Amino acid sequence: MPDTMNDRAVLIAGATSGIARALATELARQGARLYLTARDVEEAERIGRDLHVRYGAEVSWDHFEAEDYDAHALLLQGAKLAMGRLDGVIVAAGHLGDQARAQANFDHARRSINANFTGVASLLTHAANLFEQQGEGFIVALSSVAGDRGRQSNYVYGAAKGALSLFLQGLRNRLAPKGVHVLTVKPGFVDTRMTFGKAGLFLVAQPEAVARDVLRALGRRKDVLYTPGFWRWIMRAVRAIPESRFKRMAM
Repeated sequence: MPDTMNDRAVLIAGATSGIARALATELARQGARLYLTARDVEEAERIGRDLHVRYGAEVSWDHFEAEDYDAHALLLQGAKLAMGRLDGVIVAAGHLGDQARAQANFDHARRSINANFTGVASLLTHAANLFEQQGEGFIVALSSVAGDRGRQSNYVYGAAKGALSLFLQGLRNRLAPKGVHVLTVKPGFVDTRMTFGKAGLFLVAQPEAVARDVLRALGRRKDVLYTPGFWRWIMRAVRAIPESRFKRMAM
């Protein structure tokens, strides 16, 4: 993977999120061609038009709904048709949800699971098959440090992200011999709309810094990225706490 993304054709799913916007900006600055997809397709269009004005980027946009599984293969075909080829897929879609509501109402929990895992797994299954046939390509998906250990404060969201990390690990094992790079991104707290107003946040990163980390890791063909990097050591310490003690901690 070259350091520059010049002329690379990249689909971004969940393109209206804070991290996705920062990634799209950095990719456009480097000369990539973009296919922005989101539930709010009008906002994706606004982002795309702005990137075209600012950087002269070639940008298209489309609707993406995580739970519309039947549309995912068509979405990838649309991206390939619009850009002439498809070199990479970045998935930044997700839904933090509310743990208290998820505990009381499984419909809310199911929405979080589908948005953070099932829908992403569906899209990436189609992307994996496409890139495997091509013999090249890259997949980047945003998981979370929350998936490293189940905590009472967000275990539904964390379970979905943990499942996604494991899915990506298996996908990487499958696709590496085929020349396809799979990068799992595990951000800590990031200053986005999803985290705005949430209590208990610390060491909050800016989306632009996370985007730079992601593209640097992609260029170096890393497998797993904790961003900012200190989260690797924080989560290693959290995972090392014995379960007999951990279950009595308010986390």
